[in-house]
Amino acid sequence: MPERHFSGKYKLKKLLSSGAYAKVYHARDTRSGESVAIKSLDSADNIDIVEIQAMSRLNHPHVTKLMEVIAGSSQVFVITEFARCGDLFEMISKRGPLMEDLSRHYFQQLISAVKHCHSRGVFHRDIKPENILLDHKWSLKLSDFGLAAIIDDPNDQPGPILRDPCGTVEYAAPEVIMAGRGGGYYGAKADVWSCGVVLYVLCTGFLPFNGENCDLEEMVEKMKRGEFRLLKKMSSGLKWLLLRLLDSNPETRISVDEILQDPWFRQGYDELELLEEER
Repeated sequence: MPERHFSGKYKLKKLLSSGAYAKVYHARDTRSGESVAIKSLDSADNIDIVEIQAMSRLNHPHVTKLMEVIAGSSQVFVITEFARCGDLFEMISKRGPLMEDLSRHYFQQLISAVKHCHSRGVFHRDIKPENILLDHKWSLKLSDFGLAAIIDDPNDQPGPILRDPCGTVEYAAPEVIMAGRGGGYYGAKADVWSCGVVLYVLCTGFLPFNGENCDLEEMVEKMKRGEFRLLKKMSSGLKWLLLRLLDSNPETRISVDEILQDPWFRQGYDELELLEEER
């Protein structure tokens, strides 16, 4: 990564990840000493444009903060805050399922972030533990907006019907998967389903629709039927919320506003207090 692109602003420390579309580096801001993440993208790729447009609309303690964009001759460098403690997938892989109270705490942070995104006309469409980072305080940061859908008028809810299937199958709503066969879906309800899968994984350590020797088609059929296992250790409130989150019918699936009023969700939740604590 050519140093001249950064005008001496950032000192690279190490490569964090390398994928088909991007490389992510840990770097230090030479002016403030603050750690940052630098994502290097091909400037000809539209993913960087979508991600930048989405993140530039957002300002929330549980959404990864966009700090700067630097355009090079062949690449675009997106500088964001650095999440020191990895991602939710890594944490669950190492620690296993979380206690219900801690799962609720992270789910509250996630829904607060998703509510903010939707209020700014941004639908994430790829919510999964790998895209949920953890900062030095172990607070959640929703990231990776490369597959986001953006609408011009945030007040136009539930927004337009989307037609393109995208995201990660295990976390995608049934109607998103079926969109490839001529259907459509609303971004807000699709994000809610993905949040439901994340909550299930937090509490159990495994996916709700991935049975033993379960192939892709069988998994999709289970999603369409809303067929998943509720564990005995789960409280009745958690079970009821999961049933509403993972409702295969998007018309009757719970909305973000309804989640905010759910008794299980509201235990210990004060959004204004939560946001103030994290600032």
